[in-house]
Amino acid sequence: MRELTFMIDGPYFVLVVIGVVGTGLVAGVFCAFSTFVMRGLAALPPAQGVAAMQAINVTALTPAFMLVFMGSAVLCSVIAVVTFVLWPDEGTVELLLGSGLYLFGSFGVTMVANVPRNDALLKLDPGTAEAAAYWPTYVREWTAWNHVRMVASGAATMAYVLALT
Repeated sequence: MRELTFMIDGPYFVLVVIGVVGTGLVAGVFCAFSTFVMRGLAALPPAQGVAAMQAINVTALTPAFMLVFMGSAVLCSVIAVVTFVLWPDEGTVELLLGSGLYLFGSFGVTMVANVPRNDALLKLDPGTAEAAAYWPTYVREWTAWNHVRMVASGAATMAYVLALT
């Protein structure tokens, strides 16, 4: 039987495995929103869709989700720094690519594209004409940026997996 070996070992290996899990979990959350949550919300009357998304945006800030989302950003930063310091013989490109994809394509896009839209939506009264007029734009733009986050998080996961093999 052939022995399974990894290019990375020790504590660095553990960091990257946790990075795989964290970025993969975030990719899964974003995938759910891109594939069915936003479609379901968009099918509701605007006042109901706005109210539901406002509630989701408030409850998303739970410690559990923030630990995974923010913790993955911190972990990706640590992996990038350790990679620069150690500069391993193999997996360097994959590790730096994975970190960059998550930090810029997932975390960064969230901060510059999705959060401002969430903040704008939160300021609206769901039953108003203003909310009803903004809702289709919000759904279209927010979902488009969420697709970017989903792909970036998934690609970061794959890059980390490739670095391990």
